[in-house]
Amino acid sequence: MDFALNDIQQMLQDSADKFIHNKYDFETRQKHSKSELGYSEDNWQLFAELGWLALPFEEEFGGLDGNATDVMVLMTELGKGLLVEPYVSTVIMAGNAIQRCGTDEQKAELIGSIVGGELKLAFAATEAQAPADIKAITTTATGSGDSVKINGKKSVVLHAASADKLIVAARTDTDTIGLYIVDASAEGISAHHYPTNDGGRASDLTFKDVNATQLGDSNDVAAAIQAVLNDAVVAVSAEAVSLMDKMLNATVEYTKVRKQFDVPIAKFQVLQHNMVDMFMECEQARSMLYYAAITIGEGNAEAANKASQFLKWKVGQAARLVGQTAVQLHGGMGVTDELDVGHMFKRLTMINTLFGSMDYHLDSLVKQRQAA
Repeated sequence: MDFALNDIQQMLQDSADKFIHNKYDFETRQKHSKSELGYSEDNWQLFAELGWLALPFEEEFGGLDGNATDVMVLMTELGKGLLVEPYVSTVIMAGNAIQRCGTDEQKAELIGSIVGGELKLAFAATEAQAPADIKAITTTATGSGDSVKINGKKSVVLHAASADKLIVAARTDTDTIGLYIVDASAEGISAHHYPTNDGGRASDLTFKDVNATQLGDSNDVAAAIQAVLNDAVVAVSAEAVSLMDKMLNATVEYTKVRKQFDVPIAKFQVLQHNMVDMFMECEQARSMLYYAAITIGEGNAEAANKASQFLKWKVGQAARLVGQTAVQLHGGMGVTDELDVGHMFKRLTMINTLFGSMDYHLDSLVKQRQAA
């Protein structure tokens, strides 16, 4: 598939590549990941200066009017550094939800603060019993406008510990799904914060009569939430594809210098076949990523939902083969803390669990096909 970048996308790619090479080497990333905050606040402010925090938002509210393809280009480059900053949670998910559902007044206030780097958010939508099924949401919202009470539980809420506000999905009195703005420090929130296996941060949240404000004028925004999840799938899949490329290259180079019987193991035909399989999976995942990003940008909700599911399935399948093969060909050192290959494998594993696993999406696609 031929995918030519436009001038804006080329600028995004170049700036992100320069950032990763000059300011985000593996040792620096590890230091930020293990810090109390879990990422670098200086980097976050640099993201604002570079315009990355403004990328997907409307110009009217300080954004750059970027689309899913633009986000894909940026995340492909940032993924190479195993990014730990809350870009997906704040910009791609919570910020996207505000843009899709908020009133003009809410957009002006909240998006402007995101773009400037002053506001961080977390998106608390799906729940433990169904991490990708909006229909399964059991958290409740009673009341309307500025007088809403939230009750329920959310699991694996990315970067909730560092968020100033939460965007919470909850079921209303009329059995629809609405979105609500909650101060992260509001009374009634119980939080269990923890590091994830890939070096990120997440939280399990319990809400008990928590004060909230309705986001936007509609209390039926399930379709908008699905669109947010689709965009998030593209973002993390772009990360995954870039990591798979990096793991393939690292494996090829390692097998050229690792010797057995005084011969580089790259000369062993069975290992050559393994690396060809890795290459094929990388290319298939990349093609599916391009297709999904373009389809989502075209605005057909049904087509976008299916493309997102196909993408999540394909990337999960490819990541499993590429990740496991890379670790196996590196031997024991492939899982050491000192080598980035093991950390890339952990990130690929985490990406597979986010927004529904590959098995979940494959099962959903099969059921849709059978019902057609």
